[in-house]
Amino acid sequence: MTEAEAVRDPWEGDARLPEFFADAWPAVERFHRMLVDEGELRGLIGPREVGRLWERHLLNSAAVVPFLPETGVIVDVGSGSGLPGIVVAAMRPEAQVVLVEPMERRTTWLDDVVAATGLVNVTVRRARAQELEGAIEADVVTARAVAALDKLFRWTVPLVRDGGVIVALKGSRAAEELTAAAPVLRKLRLVDAQVHRAGTIPGVEPTHVVTAVRGGGGAGVR
Repeated sequence: MTEAEAVRDPWEGDARLPEFFADAWPAVERFHRMLVDEGELRGLIGPREVGRLWERHLLNSAAVVPFLPETGVIVDVGSGSGLPGIVVAAMRPEAQVVLVEPMERRTTWLDDVVAATGLVNVTVRRARAQELEGAIEADVVTARAVAALDKLFRWTVPLVRDGGVIVALKGSRAAEELTAAAPVLRKLRLVDAQVHRAGTIPGVEPTHVVTAVRGGGGAGVR
């Protein structure tokens, strides 16, 4: 038995999980199982993360979903192991989700996850966000643990249509990061920037979601 296999997630088997994820549950549960079985082996997660995948990673990723449109193009930059992109795709099946990741071993993993979960609304692109200017026009760009907000805004604004939204999952210092990014917000014409406390299931610590709209078009999240 590996160290990862010996770690038990306290949320494993909790009946609230399938209730919360609803129709997305089969894909999310399959994704979770792949992370448990292969995540450490493929260098995607550390052994200590196996026992907290649901709370710290999958439910944390799901916290972003209420800020996303039901349809349209959602681009997840720096997708890595698929967080939040795979969870987003499962919970927003009518949207087209593009997972952008520069590392080949990670895009191979993402392709494997898409095939195993049966998600038909996902495209995997091997690239850095900065390389896709002019190639993608998103309604929303998402990101989790990619970069400080000032850098993230510079990298992602070219991928978002006027009136589109950048939605970033952030930690407890989200408000400080947003304040520090004020000059970049002005320069890039990002407006209505806010920090939201976003929850999922009672007992799970809420996370922080930062939203900012490009161009002041007012379209925002549909």
